[in-house]
Amino acid sequence: MALNLSPGEQVIFQGHPSWRAILGFYLKGALIAAIAGAIAKLFSAGAGTVFLIVLLILALTVLIGFVKRVATTYTITNRRLNIKRGIVSREVQETRLERVQNVNYRQSLYQRLMQVGDVDFDTAAGDDYNFIFAGVADPGEVVHKVDQATSVNAAGSHGLGEPQA
Repeated sequence: MALNLSPGEQVIFQGHPSWRAILGFYLKGALIAAIAGAIAKLFSAGAGTVFLIVLLILALTVLIGFVKRVATTYTITNRRLNIKRGIVSREVQETRLERVQNVNYRQSLYQRLMQVGDVDFDTAAGDDYNFIFAGVADPGEVVHKVDQATSVNAAGSHGLGEPQA
């Protein structure tokens, strides 16, 4: 589903959470598959049955992880930030760039190893409104794209990135 752009509005960044951000989910699924295979083997299931159980759990894990990742889209335009989640049901968060007060990113040790992070946008809406691009690859580049979007030439005289005199 494409973002409805206003006249003169341009997409600066569009992406999904990185597959590396949900690698832990995939590892948990593989562990569950191994445990289920061991339990099936204990109950004297044949080798073919054990293989099918493990294969089914691994396939479900990969499918669910893929859908989770692809069902979330982050977009930065020269006027607004947008987060879309969901396939069947849809949740959309959107804010205008002039409402963004601060942009920060966090990386845990695990996220630094995976080269992903969470970009947190503080908006004029306050602390109750969480606007976070979670698990994006190269979060520093995403912060740079927001700075680019809020520069004087891109967003007018109201943006974050105005040069100091």
